[in-house]
Amino acid sequence: MEDLRTPTPPASGAAAVKRGVDVVVSATALLVAAPVLAVVAVAVLLGMGRPIIFRQRRIGRHGREFTILKFRSMAGGGDSFSPGDDQARLTPLGRWLRATSLDELPSLWNILRGDMSLVGPRPFPTSYRDLYTPREFRRHDVRPGLTGLAQVNGRNALGWAERFAYDLHYVEHWGLRLDARILARTAVAVLRRQGISAPGAATAHEFRGTASEQAVAATAGSGSR
Repeated sequence: MEDLRTPTPPASGAAAVKRGVDVVVSATALLVAAPVLAVVAVAVLLGMGRPIIFRQRRIGRHGREFTILKFRSMAGGGDSFSPGDDQARLTPLGRWLRATSLDELPSLWNILRGDMSLVGPRPFPTSYRDLYTPREFRRHDVRPGLTGLAQVNGRNALGWAERFAYDLHYVEHWGLRLDARILARTAVAVLRRQGISAPGAATAHEFRGTASEQAVAATAGSGSR
């Protein structure tokens, strides 16, 4: 999957078109989905109380931080990221919001602002910053996305090393055609509700570094022989 060649930077025209599509689609979607946003906001307020919107610092393009916006799906815990207790905190409403990806709708504002793009590697919490290898950190050479190559090839069901391989492949090969294919596949993945949870987790396993993940996998493999 990974290509070690030095990628050719995308033409400025293609980058401008990509940003233009992001602005038009996110602005239009926010207007069209306004009734849905209102209904979901009321449902979260009645079902879980305040805050309605989950805010968390994430790593964006070139390592700059931004605050991602999503509908709240968990009880308690505030804005902290603690995957270990997701199973206990994830509410039935929150589980449904995640399954339908409706919790992601507020992130359209991040796209309109320029924090994110429609397509790109998913943005992860700032607590992960020091865990990346230099090559893995290259996933931040582009704007993070609402969906991406990893999302349509397994999403949270992927291991971290595999996820980063898809992210880096996208960074090194992205183009408008690839974005269009990913968006089309995203619609199918959302309808099929694929890869919502990692095996044995309510959402995703916490990232502790790919070296740590590989060591755990090797230990598990040796123990099974």
